[in-house]
Amino acid sequence: MKAVVMTGLGAAADVLKVQDIPGPQLEGDRDILVRLHAAGVNPIDTKIRIRGTFHPDLTPDILGCDGAGVVEAIASGVQTLNVGDEVYFSNGGLGGPHGNYAEYIAIDERFVAKKPTSLSFVEAAAAPLVLITAWEALYDRARLQPGQKVLIQAGAGGVGHVAIQLAKLKGAEVATTVSTPEKAEFVRKLGADLVILYKEQNVIETVMDWTNGEGADIGFDTVGDKTFFETAEAVRLYGDVVTILEPNPEHGNLKTSRLRNQRISFELMLTPMLQNRIPEQEDQGKMLQQCARLFDEGKLKIHVGQTFPLEQAVAAHELLETGSMQGKIVLTMSN
Repeated sequence: MKAVVMTGLGAAADVLKVQDIPGPQLEGDRDILVRLHAAGVNPIDTKIRIRGTFHPDLTPDILGCDGAGVVEAIASGVQTLNVGDEVYFSNGGLGGPHGNYAEYIAIDERFVAKKPTSLSFVEAAAAPLVLITAWEALYDRARLQPGQKVLIQAGAGGVGHVAIQLAKLKGAEVATTVSTPEKAEFVRKLGADLVILYKEQNVIETVMDWTNGEGADIGFDTVGDKTFFETAEAVRLYGDVVTILEPNPEHGNLKTSRLRNQRISFELMLTPMLQNRIPEQEDQGKMLQQCARLFDEGKLKIHVGQTFPLEQAVAAHELLETGSMQGKIVLTMSN
């Protein structure tokens, strides 16, 4: 099969190569073989390309955690899917041959959901990682409740634009930060109640005015570095701060969070894959099933900013690394 293989560490143009390699085999009794139509491109892909894989003992290395396609074969123990089913999922892409920048992937059926009928394969491939991240961050880590006020950093990004919608579905009020008027219009259409142009406005002061000096109930940091500490400054006493990145002490400290008795949570949707936790991976598959219903009911949308053919994975990585994307980038397969 054709795949984009990571041949080493470094710049995308230097290490991402299109190669013909053997296709995957059904190894487990609940495995399915999926012919991929599209694969999502996420920041974790570029980080692995620069820093190294989580499984250096496995080769060849194929990136890509998100995929969507059609089931072409099933193992003897498969219970919920059939050949011909259209599916989407987030699995693999952390090192070794089980990634989605390829024409085929083998995956356990428990980690898969049927693709929303209202979404194209491209849209479906853009969704899983960001959906699970936002869902776990807001619903599981922060325990979001109706009527709460939430600050979502970078609301026009991949995770951010989904998080806005999930928060609104829960009955929350949402403030979010963006960099341009165009992105401001985009997040307003998603339901954001307060849009903050962070290059022109003081985020902390604006949120404090919005909450009558109390601070948001929940702050969701999708940016990291100084943004994490600014998020904590904008959250109330006994509030929740959730981040998808590791706080860097060079950009601040936790004094404010300690004085306000805030609960700080980390969200890494990759943990079940990294720790080989099948029950939690199965839970993530169930999340995608619920989200599929929301998509098909018109209550949830995914925004694809740009697509590239599989052979142009280098260009996709280079665009993602500019940090200017609205929504998601997706690779498409010629099938």
